Parts: sequence; C-alpha cells; structure tokens
Amino acid sequence: MNIESDWHIHSHHSWDCTSMSIAEIVKIVPSKGIKKFGITDHINTRINMPDIEASRKEFLKNRVSGFHFGVEASCVSMWEIEQIKKGVYDKKAIKGIREGGPPWGDMAVDITSKDIEKLGIEYIIGGTHWPLYVDWERNTLIKDYHRQNMFLATHPFITIIAHPWWFSTEYWGRYVNKFEPWFNNFGVIPRSMHQEFADVVSKNKKIIEINLHAIILNPEYPEHFKKQYLDYLSFLKEKNIKFAIGSDAHQSYNFDFEKAADIIGSTGITENDIFRIS
Repeated sequence: MNIESDWHIHSHHSWDCTSMSIAEIVKIVPSKGIKKFGITDHINTRINMPDIEASRKEFLKNRVSGFHFGVEASCVSMWEIEQIKKGVYDKKAIKGIREGGPPWGDMAVDITSKDIEKLGIEYIIGGTHWPLYVDWERNTLIKDYHRQNMFLATHPFITIIAHPWWFSTEYWGRYVNKFEPWFNNFGVIPRSMHQEFADVVSKNKKIIEINLHAIILNPEYPEHFKKQYLDYLSFLKEKNIKFAIGSDAHQSYNFDFEKAADIIGSTGITENDIFRIS
C-alpha cells in the first residue's frame, strides 16, 4: 500500500504548534508524495476560534489542488463551555478548563453549524485529548476515554475520530505509573468496548484515524503496545470500517511514509479502506 493522503496537519495557528506556516505546508506536503491533504488546526473551546479564523485566511491565500480545510475539535465538557461563556476562566486557558469540572457530565464539541458554514469547514476531526475531571485510576480512565470516543462517534459534525486510545505521554509518571493506563497491556480495555465502539462507528459512517506521529511511529510508545494496536486496527477493518491517514504533524513534516505504509499494510488494510475527499 502507498500513503497518498494526510487529513491531520497542524499549522502555526494551532495552540501547540509554533513552526509550520500554511504557505510552507502546501510546498512540502506534495513533495512527499501526498496528493490529498488537509489543514486541521485545534479548537478546544471558543477561546481558540481566532486561531481557526486566522487559519482559514491563510488557507485561502495558499489554495492548491488536493488541499482541504478542516479542524480538529476536542471533546470537552458542557460545564467548561458554560464557564467560558460566563467569563469564569483564566484568559490564557487555551486548552479549555482542565480542572474543577464535574466528572461524567455532558460532553460537547465547541463548534456550531454557523461556524462550519462561515469558515468553509469541509471536515472535522474529533479527538479525545484528556480525562474529563475523573479520578486518575486505570479503569476509571478507560471508562472515561471510551465514553468520549463513543460521544464523538455519534456526533453529527464529526467526520473522522482522531487517534482512538491515544494518551499523552506528558501524563506518564505524573498521575499514573509509566506505561499506564493501557500501554503495558492494551488488553486491559474490555473487548466489549471495542465492539460497542465499532458498532457505533459503522452505524454512523464515521472514519477512524490511523495516526502516525501520535501512535504508529511514536518512539515513546512500547513496541508490544503498537503490536496490540495493530491487532485492534485489524479488528476494525473486519467490521468494514474506513480509515483516514493522519500524520498529526505539528513541528515539522518529516515522516517515514514508506515505513508507515508497511506497518499499516501488515494489518490487512489496503488503499481501498482509506478515506478520501473528492
């Protein structure tokens, strides 16, 4: 299989990306053999909306064949959205409000149909990026992340579900032991959760991202976890689910796409299983 698309790329308009301009992205990405690709800067809450507006302006100045405009929207809580509307937050809360909220509360993505129309957003990647105010205990985190993934799989605005079961390595050794909650054994996640998720993804015709930077080529993730994760992707393929390739590029665009293609191909996933925007 060959990788010829990349639907998850960040520019300097994302809160956690400081380097690549869109003008640079449209030059370097096609040089790597990528024919279809999209910019997807972060929106966590309305605090990030000026970033998306700036991203759209730069996108329009640098349109090339095969280039599309999307966003990556985080799963957040209705509580923090309401707090932000009231102005009850740190003005520098670019990640939203990550502490103090009610566990197991209502979830949301902080983007509207008017935003989508106004900004010409062609697709939205929905991502689980952090625990939503639950205890930092393995089984609790598993239930919370599954709950967020399920929410994204049912949300009408979401096209692609980003990096299922990604967990930031910045949390390792800080709140949980290194390689927890599931990197020492991906099998601790109940099979029933994978089945439930696959059923909802299939029913709602969502796309699952295969993330290169965060998971497949992530040097910090242990190899035994990656093997188990590939088995998980094979399981999803057996359910006739479609996949999107996402580099999740932030700082640079230097990926071994040939290696990634070989790894992904080992699961039985072929180019016919890969999502494309016409």
